[in-house]
Amino acid sequence: MTQSKLSALMQRGTDLLGSETAIMCGAMSWVSERNLVSAISNAGGFGVIACGAMTPELLDTEIAETKKLTSKPFGVNLITMHPDLMKLIEICGNHDVSHVVLAGGLPPKGSLEAIKEIGAKVICFAPAMALAKKFIRSGVDAIVIEGMEAGGHIGPVATSVLAQEILPQIADQVPVFVAGGIGTGDMIGAYLEMGASGVQLGTRFVCAHESIAHPDFKKAFMRGNARDAVTSVQVDPRLPVIPVRALKNKGTEEFTRKQIEVAKLLDAGEIEMGEAQLQIEHFWAGALRKAVIDGDVENGSVMAGQSVGMVKAEESVVDIIKTLTKEAEAALAR
Repeated sequence: MTQSKLSALMQRGTDLLGSETAIMCGAMSWVSERNLVSAISNAGGFGVIACGAMTPELLDTEIAETKKLTSKPFGVNLITMHPDLMKLIEICGNHDVSHVVLAGGLPPKGSLEAIKEIGAKVICFAPAMALAKKFIRSGVDAIVIEGMEAGGHIGPVATSVLAQEILPQIADQVPVFVAGGIGTGDMIGAYLEMGASGVQLGTRFVCAHESIAHPDFKKAFMRGNARDAVTSVQVDPRLPVIPVRALKNKGTEEFTRKQIEVAKLLDAGEIEMGEAQLQIEHFWAGALRKAVIDGDVENGSVMAGQSVGMVKAEESVVDIIKTLTKEAEAALAR
């Protein structure tokens, strides 16, 4: 009976994603690549490739390689401010990608239509009620509401507040996935009962056996606790800095220095605001790569959500999803 309750509450989510469980993996640059994405989809979840700052050629290869490892559906996460966004959408179309997730602000004109044209479902992040309603009017297929407990780029409001505010208003109109700070099945059960159709987890999957993250990156996660995952400081209000949550280290301080440097260039009129924003984004991409791939967890950016304290060991994706669903079933039966 409990199984059917979990399945029933996830039904709209699984129908939309085409997966066995409505557990999406967050798109984490350098981490959510072919190996982890295919493993999650093969285990009954829904993997999402993090395109991040990839060039169209790199994304082309990544999708092709992921398809060699799984026949199950998976998505591709695209950043709305990517200069080649339309080309990236076209590449998703060439590979018949079933779901495109758009992150990072309002999608540029024509991008939602372009995704619909390639026959893919479109999922958008809505960090506020007004944006969620706007997306629904634009015809998006599903919405992710992600709270500030998440790792990486974050908004200013907590997951529990967003869920209370947004779910009762829109959950009957489109499937809504809740993200940010979810580390156990108990929490999944709670959000499903509030009207969510599924959830998205990132931090919980970083230490999977199938994740290519450097052993030292994984060790930092297993050592870390909630209060170690802090948000970056914005030095200059003119700089379009979306706060980033990561484990406190030398790299966190380095970012503060980087902002001061970019602000000085702006003052001197040596760069435009758009270029300033790209420099900041490139800093993050480089700092994250340094930590995830090279294992420099002192100077790189160890992006992690506050649920990092619940990641205690390296385990397989199959076991992670099994644990989460078992816990959710038990919570719903209580």
